[in-house]
Amino acid sequence: MNLGNNLFQARKKAGLSQEAVAEKLGVSRQTISKWETDETVPDIYQAKRLAKLYHLSLDERIEFDMDRKQIEEVIKNTNEEKDSKIDWTNAWSKKYPVLATYQNRVDKTKYALEIRKMLNNLRIEYGYNTLDSMLILKDILYHEWKDKK
Repeated sequence: MNLGNNLFQARKKAGLSQEAVAEKLGVSRQTISKWETDETVPDIYQAKRLAKLYHLSLDERIEFDMDRKQIEEVIKNTNEEKDSKIDWTNAWSKKYPVLATYQNRVDKTKYALEIRKMLNNLRIEYGYNTLDSMLILKDILYHEWKDKK
């Protein structure tokens, strides 16, 4: 999602029309439209006023947009060959140190066996290949974790 679309969604969520926002900010409706279609961006003063009007954190809105764009760019430029050369555990352990240390504490064989069973079940029951099965399990695990937060 880009900044313009974020602004559009925030305006809709706030139940405001482009005209209403324009009037509150002292700009034209066309200016609001240009912001929402990424033709132009609001200056920092107007961005702060928009954040307040939409009950948003300006920092979070901008950071989210930048982070997501960077992540999408990395995903788009990654292929199987590049992916195989990356030590993902090492890369992620810079942010999450537990990934560099759990191997000595956790019975990996026990968990690997259970995971292997689930991967096989997805392949047999639904006809997924190994990669798709892994991605599905990873997604389910993420949503379980996220829902329990």
